[in-house]
Formats: sequence, C-alpha cells, structure tokens
Amino acid sequence: MKLSLKLILAFLLISIFSTGIVVASSRILSDREFDRFINDRYTAELAEELGRYYETNGNWRGIEDEFRRYGREPGWHGEPYPLNFSIADTNGKIVVAGEGKSAGETCNQEEFENGYPIQADQKTVGILLIPKSPERSPLDYEFLRRLNASVFFSAIATILFALFLAVILSISISRPIRELTKATHAMAEGNLGQQVSVRSRDEIGELARSFNKMSSDLARSFNLRKQMTADIAHELRTPIALILGHAEGVKDGVLQPTRENFEIVREEAERLEHLINDLRTLSLADAGELFVEFQPVDVNSFMSDVHAHYLTLFNQKRITLDLEPGAGILRANLDPGRFAQVLNNILDNALRYTPEGGSVRMKTQLTENRIQLTVADSGEGVPPEEAAHIFDRFYRADESRSRDDGGSGLGLAIAKSIVETHNGRIWAESEKGGGLKVFIELPAA
Repeated sequence: MKLSLKLILAFLLISIFSTGIVVASSRILSDREFDRFINDRYTAELAEELGRYYETNGNWRGIEDEFRRYGREPGWHGEPYPLNFSIADTNGKIVVAGEGKSAGETCNQEEFENGYPIQADQKTVGILLIPKSPERSPLDYEFLRRLNASVFFSAIATILFALFLAVILSISISRPIRELTKATHAMAEGNLGQQVSVRSRDEIGELARSFNKMSSDLARSFNLRKQMTADIAHELRTPIALILGHAEGVKDGVLQPTRENFEIVREEAERLEHLINDLRTLSLADAGELFVEFQPVDVNSFMSDVHAHYLTLFNQKRITLDLEPGAGILRANLDPGRFAQVLNNILDNALRYTPEGGSVRMKTQLTENRIQLTVADSGEGVPPEEAAHIFDRFYRADESRSRDDGGSGLGLAIAKSIVETHNGRIWAESEKGGGLKVFIELPAA
C-alpha cells in the first residue's frame, strides 16, 4: 500500500472516529439539556399559575380540581389520578399532596432545596415539588429530530472536508518523498549529483536539503577520485617512462652507461619513491590510521627551529625569511615530526613561487584560546576563487607549470590532512599579484 493511501485512510479513520464521538456526546448532551430546559420552563409556568391562584383564593383549597390538567389521564374506572406535583409550606410540610405524597408529611431536605418557590404578593407562599420531568410534546420531539439531523449532516460534511484535507496533505507529504525515492534510484544507477526541490522548512525539507548536500558531496568525491586516479597515473607514468627509456637506451647501446645517465635514473626513482610515500601518507590520513604522537610543544620555539632550518635555503635564493613570534609561551599538543612536515610543505611552496628579492613572513599569535600560525609570501599569488582549492590533491593554479617546477601537487593536501588530524584547520587567502597567505589554527594546550 502506498504512503499516500495510508495517510488518507489514517486521516479518514481519525476524522470518522472523532466525529462519531462528537455526534454521540452532542446527542446525549442535547437530550439531557433539552429535558432540563422543558422542566425549567414547565416548573416556572406552573409556579406562576399557582401563585396567581393563591393570590385569588388566599389558600390552596380546591386546587386539585383547578389543576387536574397537570395530572395523569383518568383511569379505567374514571377515578382521576393524583396531581403530578406537590406543594410544601416554607417549613417543608406537604400542604397539597401530589403523586407519592401525603398531606401533612414533611418532605426530605434534598427535595425541599430543589423545589421551586411560589410567589404571591411578593411573598413565598409555598415550595413547588415536581418528582419527575414532564413528558415531551410532539413539537419537542420534532425539534430534537431536526437538531439531531443537523448534527448528523454536519458530521458528514466534516468527514468529507477531512477527506479533502487528507488528500491534500498526503500529496504534499508524499510528493517530496517520491522525488527523493526517484533521485536515490537514479543515484543507485550511477547518475550522481541528483538534486530535489526543497518546498518546506520542516523535517521533510531538512531531509531534502541533507540529500542534496550528500548528493553534491558524493558527486564531488567521485569526480575527485576519478581525477586523482588520472593524476596518479600521469604522475607515475612520467618517471617510469624516463627510467625505462634510459634503461632500454643503455641496454640497446643507444645511451652510454655514464654517471650522468645513471643519475637521471636515480633522480626519477627518487621522485617516484617520494610520490608513493606521499600517496601512502594521504591514504593513511584518509583511513584515520596516520600514526601521530602528541606532546606539549612550545610553538614559538618550534617555529624558530623551522625558521633556522630554512634560512640558508631562502638566503641562497635571495629571499628574506622573517619570523614574528607571539607574546608569551604558546603551547599546543603536536607531533613535532608530522607538524614539521606541514610547515616544510608550505615553505617549500613559498620558496618555489616567491621571486628572487621577495620575502616570506612567518608569524604566531594567540586568538581566542587558539594558536594561529601564518606563512605569507610576496609571490604572484592566485585568484581568490582558486585559493580554496590549493589544498586539493594534484591541484595547480597554473596548469602550464611543469612537474619539475610544481612538485607532485600533494604537499599542501598532506599538510591539510595532518592539520586536521591535530584538530586544527588550514586555509589560504590570496589575490592575484598580492602574494599568498596560509593560515593554520590549532587549539591551545
């Protein structure tokens, strides 16, 4: 059974059940209240006539003959039945005996309190006691019949309106679910990147938004995986082709087995080994199996060691390398070896793309209980829209750069994975021609 039909049946059953309860309770209450209304009207009219009788006669003598119409019809032998009411004086003693009562007896307290006072000359001359409600007239029955019919037709109209609302609601609820189902089937068949319309802000709308994000992320991940596979094949093909080419050249006698030729083979083998090690590091980080040994580290002292290590390399290229340590002692839980790899990759990138005579500035500071490290160079930089992608694997802002100049394209991706392993984050800001700034934030110890 479809969800829309289930919802319609559920709404319909609920409406029928609730409407039936309302109709039944309305009928019971209307009958009871109508009887109470008739009784009150009958009692008030009778008490008014009895008051006029007392005003005229000054006593209750002869009242049985005058008010016989309030009793029953005569019996088989013509004897009149007793009155359908009794009258007690203000002390509770019966002065006019009706059905079930005797003159001179005292009525009980409950009957006396529930009695209706009879007024004559603005004085209470008696208490009217009516043991049971008067019988309904044909007009009363007709009124109740019309009232019950109105309630019944109103119930039918309510059920039909509830059915209409059930159809509308079931369509509004099931439609986005059908769209989600269709989109998931399409994704299962390999058509990634499916998107569904978000029509509400409720749980179903939140589900649609989550699905759209999941679909976009999955499509992006799939495309990145495809691109990464192609990039890995390309990166591996170049050194392997050079190694095989030189080896076959030496074997066939085309190339001489000189030191220079063997050095080319060794350098390509080293590049191949370096690429494989980078890929292994990334795979371990993605699987959460990258071994990291945390320990409290003075970040200022750590940055000073890195600065001293790279100072000679930057001086050889006539690039200024400055360090601006933060105030006080900045401690963070780091793996010194892994985090040195992060800064090495960032500084290698800065050294590669900063022109001769330029500068690179390293800085540390404490911001809101987080330690921020900054490496800013004075190179050409990248457009702002590309700054967010420099940490993608095999990404190059300038595709025309050779692999010799641009490296493997994995250094900054490795840096990002290691920083995230340290519960930190890394990002870049840049403008074309305005240099590149790389920021790292780490929780302070």
